[in-house]
Amino acid sequence: MTFATKALIALSTAALGSTAIAGAALAESAINGAGATFPAPFYQSAFAGLASTGVKVNYQSVGSGAGVRQFIAGTVDFAASDEPIKASDAAKVKRGVIQFPAIGGTIAIGYNKSDCPALKLTQNQLAEVFMGTIKTWDQLKCGKGPITVAHRSDGSGTTFAFTSSLATFSSAWKGKVGAGKSVNWPVGVGGKGNEGVAGVLTNTPGSIGYINQAYVKGAIKAAAIQNKAGNFVKPNLKSGSAALSNIKLDSMLAGEDFNPAGAESYPMSTLTWILAYEKGNGAKAGTIRKALLHLLSPASQNKADDIGYVPLRGSVIESSRKAVAKIGQ
Repeated sequence: MTFATKALIALSTAALGSTAIAGAALAESAINGAGATFPAPFYQSAFAGLASTGVKVNYQSVGSGAGVRQFIAGTVDFAASDEPIKASDAAKVKRGVIQFPAIGGTIAIGYNKSDCPALKLTQNQLAEVFMGTIKTWDQLKCGKGPITVAHRSDGSGTTFAFTSSLATFSSAWKGKVGAGKSVNWPVGVGGKGNEGVAGVLTNTPGSIGYINQAYVKGAIKAAAIQNKAGNFVKPNLKSGSAALSNIKLDSMLAGEDFNPAGAESYPMSTLTWILAYEKGNGAKAGTIRKALLHLLSPASQNKADDIGYVPLRGSVIESSRKAVAKIGQ
């Protein structure tokens, strides 16, 4: 073998080695998450800001229920849910669970009715619409014609929070339907994800449904909902922040209030959570921490209101940052 041939082989081997190292580094800088559709626009916007750092996050908006199942199965690097993980589910995760709030939001009652410019609903009326007791817009004194109810067709943390509020608002709803990620809807048309419900609303004049505030756009308007203090308020930064200030977090950073006090509080306001593994993350651990801390950074949180979310403040965000620091290899 000539010297030139040996040199060529050496260079080729080195190039292959460099390619393998680069490929490994790329793999370590790409992480996968799945779950809630409620915060998806915020997550996708925030994670896009990491592109310049070489970190790529693939977030699949599949719903809270599907996200938690993937998390338990270990097929993702993190999951997202609008309902804190149940103790029975957390016990199935041998790698340990790190849970923290990532953003706040409001569940808007979106509707598409051109002759109803300013819908106001009492808590009892809202429950009666989704029970099918109130069937027409005439009954709400806001336009005419039949009401088409839109709801989620998939297992959803948004549904859990919404139906939990309805169960708090109405004893009839609590007794007949109850609360959960999935319920037996008395009436309505199903849509997958917040995107699906927003699609039904956009394409169906005379419809009403529950969606994250971020999906209120175009033909969809948000109703003013009566709060615990008796005032009618719309979902926005001010009313969402007032509501979320009532929530007290436990040792797992979980906490909910389905009908918060306060004159300015929007009654259906919620935190949404990230689920990560405490251990078993290997070489990806640093990348996961970097990506999730970016969600909690001022750069991300300060843009939340622009896309329909309620930024975290004070002790809540500090607790979340401390939780991320516990994500290990």
